[in-house]
Amino acid sequence: MKKIGWIGLGSMGMPMAKNLLKAGLPLFAYNRTAEKAETLSKDGAKALSSPKETAEQSDIIITMLANASAVKDVLEGEEGMLAGLNSNKIVIDMSTVSPEDSKVFAEKVRKAGAHFIDAPVSGSVKPAEDGTLLILAGGDKQDVEQVQYIFDVLGKKTIFFGENGKGSAAKLSINLLLGVAVQGISEAMLLAESAGLNKNDVIEMISESAVNTPIFQMKKESFLKEDFPAAFMLELMSKDLGLITDEAEKNHIGLPLAKAADKVYASAKENGKGKMDLAAVFLELKQGTRI
Repeated sequence: MKKIGWIGLGSMGMPMAKNLLKAGLPLFAYNRTAEKAETLSKDGAKALSSPKETAEQSDIIITMLANASAVKDVLEGEEGMLAGLNSNKIVIDMSTVSPEDSKVFAEKVRKAGAHFIDAPVSGSVKPAEDGTLLILAGGDKQDVEQVQYIFDVLGKKTIFFGENGKGSAAKLSINLLLGVAVQGISEAMLLAESAGLNKNDVIEMISESAVNTPIFQMKKESFLKEDFPAAFMLELMSKDLGLITDEAEKNHIGLPLAKAADKVYASAKENGKGKMDLAAVFLELKQGTRI
């Protein structure tokens, strides 16, 4: 049985890694905060001391990190993964980074002799816990087929988009829709509130309408109570919208909704809402942010 290395035990990475252990897969774990890897060792993982050691000990290495800078550090830093790779190993980056960053990481991994898959996920903490994420894969199709049994544990479906960078491009596309949708819900709720409508009635109206969505059902209690515990932190959506607007500029396409959302989420982050759920953009709008 192939040995799996996991690097990055944040709010998403930890439950995903635990699901691999529950499935009986052998797991090595590294995290910059060592206590998290040691916590996972209680569930059967073996905690390791560096990305290099994780790469050396594992056949398949999965990274789930906050941004491209963190991935770069894990790959290239002192005791980085690249020094522990060879032709028999596959690196799977499940972080949300730009397509260009994914291509750069893929090339570095290939130069080290190994294989690279960009496979970010659509979903938040609850789907991560339940193993019902949507996995968006880019890379060599044969490599993806080799690790499909891992993806089947982590998610409900894997969609293969093509070469390296395409999985990351897909993630930015779906997160654009997510960010705009949640801001749209927030604006609709705020307009209704300003008109003196009862919140429960407004939530019932949306739930019974053609614009009802699963994301609205997931967030409706938060809007009702104006309490936004993080399932997907607002600061991560702000980061993703920055990547999206950069991609739009690079590709010479107009994304006016993305630009507008980018400004509001960035303002919410700057005003202390970054660690809240992305739906806390409602609070930023309510407090008077202007686009």
